[in-house]
Order: sequence, then C-alpha cells, then structure tokens
Amino acid sequence: MKKTYIKFRCSIYEKKLLKKRAVRAGISLSEYCRNSAFGNSIIERLTSEQLAQYQMLVQYKNNFTSIRNMFKNRNPNLAKEVATLAEQIRNHLFNFKK
Repeated sequence: MKKTYIKFRCSIYEKKLLKKRAVRAGISLSEYCRNSAFGNSIIERLTSEQLAQYQMLVQYKNNFTSIRNMFKNRNPNLAKEVATLAEQIRNHLFNFKK
C-alpha cells in the first residue's frame, strides 16, 4: 500500500501531456509517472483502428505464406519474392508489439 506523496511542478501543457499518455497506456497518472521515473517501458494500448490494421496485416502475412508454399515448387523466384514480402510484413508486425 502506497502511503507517501511526492510532488513535482510542471506546466499545464506537461500535465495534460502526461495525463494523455497515461490514458493511452491504460494506467493512472501516478503509475505512469512512477514507471517513467524508474525507467520502465510504458506500452500504449492500440486503438481500435490500429488493432484492425494489425489483424489485417496478420491475415496478409498468412495469405502470402500460403501463396509462397503453393508456388514454391513451380517457380522458385516467385516463391522467393513472396517470402521476402511476407518477412517484411512480419517485421512490421513485431514493431507493433514494441
């Protein structure tokens, strides 16, 4: 249980920015400030639009992987190009998790 207070001064703009970032991370302002002070990474939650885009990219990645597997034996160059594209999408998906 937390019983002690620490106060610090900031501008109105800074306070609004801190509150906005805390809301996007889904945590309280106090928790956001504590995590920031201790150097902990704070991950913002995805908006519904970002989540829909993420799900679409996952589906595209899966589709490209399927296409690559279908064409692997018929045209090795096509399979290589599709594999490269699928890997690029996969790398972008990992950036969402950070």
